[in-house]
Amino acid sequence: MPRFLVMVKGTPADEAGGPPPKEEMTKMFDEMTTFNERLADAGVMLAGEGLQQTSQGKKVRFEGGKTTVIDGPFTEAKEFVAGYWLLQVKSMDEAVEWIRQAPVFDGGAEVEIRQIAEPDELGEAFTPELQAREQALAAKINQR
Repeated sequence: MPRFLVMVKGTPADEAGGPPPKEEMTKMFDEMTTFNERLADAGVMLAGEGLQQTSQGKKVRFEGGKTTVIDGPFTEAKEFVAGYWLLQVKSMDEAVEWIRQAPVFDGGAEVEIRQIAEPDELGEAFTPELQAREQALAAKINQR
């Protein structure tokens, strides 16, 4: 069954400093937890988390064989990810239907949904040997 990465786009308010009042945050956490429980109970949620502000992050730029580390905040970023879900559902349409039910998004908030590329979609360059290595890596990660 296909997997989908759902990226919750951040807003300028997400980056603006301190959190909203406690009552507002408690309500938002309660609504989002209820929604996440529904996703988990339906067996479609594999993972999901919110992310800290870009001021706490770093970017690594690769260019000309060198890397450059850039400290946040990323004020030049037009779009940034504030959180994510990893869902496993039958289709993009089903992923969309689940996310349309998400609470607390308003005021022009956007959520991007992208299907994860599966090994059989990667073509001949993803050889059986590479696929075996990826499967071994996945097993190692799942043991944690």
